[in-house]
Amino acid sequence: MSSKIRDYNKLAVDILNELGGEDNIVTVARCATRLRVVTQSTPENAKETIANFSGVITVVEKGGQIQIVIGTNVDKVYNAFTQLLKSGNKVDVNSKSSILNRVIATMSAVFAPFVYVLAGAGILQGILILINLAFPGFDKTSTCQVFSFISWGPFTFLPIFIAITASQHFRCNIYIAVACCAALLSPTWAEIAKFIKEGGTFDLFGLPLSETTYMSTVLPPLFLVWLLSYLERFLEPRLHSIIKPLFMPFICLVIMVPLTLLVVGPLTAGAARYISIGYNYLVDFAPWLAGAIIGAFWQVLVIFGVHWGITPIVLENMKLNGQDSFQAYQTIAVIGQVGAALGFYIKTRSSEMKGVSISAFVTGLFGITEPAIYGVNLRFKKPFIYGCACASIGGIVAGFFTPYFYAYAPLAGPLTIVNTINPEHYNSVIGVSIGSLIALFGPVILIQIFGTNENNQNNGKIENDTPKIVLDKINITSPMIGKALPLSEVPDPAFAQKLMGEGIAIEPTENHIYAPYNGKVTAVFESSKHAIGLSLDNGVELLIHVGIDTVNLTNNEFSYHVSMGQQVKTGDLLISFDPQAIKQAGYPLITPIIIVNTDQYQLITLTENKDVNLDDIIFEIKQ
Repeated sequence: MSSKIRDYNKLAVDILNELGGEDNIVTVARCATRLRVVTQSTPENAKETIANFSGVITVVEKGGQIQIVIGTNVDKVYNAFTQLLKSGNKVDVNSKSSILNRVIATMSAVFAPFVYVLAGAGILQGILILINLAFPGFDKTSTCQVFSFISWGPFTFLPIFIAITASQHFRCNIYIAVACCAALLSPTWAEIAKFIKEGGTFDLFGLPLSETTYMSTVLPPLFLVWLLSYLERFLEPRLHSIIKPLFMPFICLVIMVPLTLLVVGPLTAGAARYISIGYNYLVDFAPWLAGAIIGAFWQVLVIFGVHWGITPIVLENMKLNGQDSFQAYQTIAVIGQVGAALGFYIKTRSSEMKGVSISAFVTGLFGITEPAIYGVNLRFKKPFIYGCACASIGGIVAGFFTPYFYAYAPLAGPLTIVNTINPEHYNSVIGVSIGSLIALFGPVILIQIFGTNENNQNNGKIENDTPKIVLDKINITSPMIGKALPLSEVPDPAFAQKLMGEGIAIEPTENHIYAPYNGKVTAVFESSKHAIGLSLDNGVELLIHVGIDTVNLTNNEFSYHVSMGQQVKTGDLLISFDPQAIKQAGYPLITPIIIVNTDQYQLITLTENKDVNLDDIIFEIKQ
């Protein structure tokens, strides 16, 4: 843990040297608390060395960036760091990362807004499976058929969902994008594709069309919208404002739909198909090996946000085969982390961590493991390792039963095991059930034997020699309206592990941030406007960070109502934001509120209220 630092120039020099010098730096940026550096390669032991520098809290490698967490003094280190770079084009406010990481970020932004819609439809499919098992012949009834096409609706018209979210991510016209993707789903095209598949010929401008269909596809509509964004930007300055509203959609339709039918669709759909075939070859050759790999590393992919890139493979499997094995092993991997959280709850003697771990366990039952990973398992390391190891063993065992999912589940987990049930292949549900039991109870047993590793962790408390402030009590009210959450549920390790200081998180239900007390604005971020630093008159220093990784948003999603150095009074409006735009861009809205000078106080009590209003006390600070 870092100590106080005064020589920011020296710290900047030390960081640059440790990262391999200027020639190794691709881009550098900053957000509210951290220096974000993209390098050509990461020198050996650089992260560990930098993490031990005086003034550095921790180092996180995420999204293709080396993120050096410094705190609210990051601006001083950033300014010193950028002055050391002779090449000005390395200073990138938006911090563009590698192509791979941009692809991953795109997948996240595209799928995150509607993943719960797919999850709801998947649950309905699972319920239909159970009803048909209890009442054979139910699948032949009209009631079942109605609910069946309801459950398949979001998957059938998946390109429309992708058109909506991808158009917002790539900044193009949402209605033109939907129109283009809707054309691909035309029943007429389905008939033409069937005719071609049966041996007929059909051409466009003399060029033969392929038999590719686009219902339930991912990559063709995604690439269509990506290319559409470039076409729109090309046409924007070249079309007169009088004709633009009419001719922009006309030109885009007559170019993008034929281009997709002739080139984009066959290529991207073919790529997805071959990737799926490659994965299925591994499953056919050694299903136990696939189970071992997915069980061990799936949650590691979740940490780095890479898991969204798997979605096209799973959906392609469901489209081609009506079944998918990846989600069977994925379920076991998820349950491994759920089991680790449960084992931690049973073993720990900390009342605070009991609350955190049981909350993470319950959330994990619904297939959401970030609270378990960041709040408990990864924080103490051993539980995470136990969860991955037992999931790998569970995957190996399940592999001998060749398990499959017969209905898609975007949030695979304990509740979606029903999707493995198939009267013609009961080994599937048997294998996943046995593998899941190993993944669930294995970490519980290991944690009881070898412990939680709590004694070897500092639990994220900031340590330095700053004298404690002696006071009776300070109450800080909420700067926003919403649902209060512990920091452990924030999907960012720097906040979840309290490396920035003690605090609380709020999931907002309104879109305004207000001053909780009289004070002064000490930090603003003009590019994104996503966070603000306050020095309150009662001595408390606050950082209010709206959303996670929202520093990447620079399209007016946030608005400041105050400026740097301005004096504010209780209730003054500080920030407004567009929650819909932030969610559609794929970023969580959960807002950490951090007491930056935590080290100056001895006792900070957090509210136990779930719903907080502007007058509600969220911190009670005592000597």
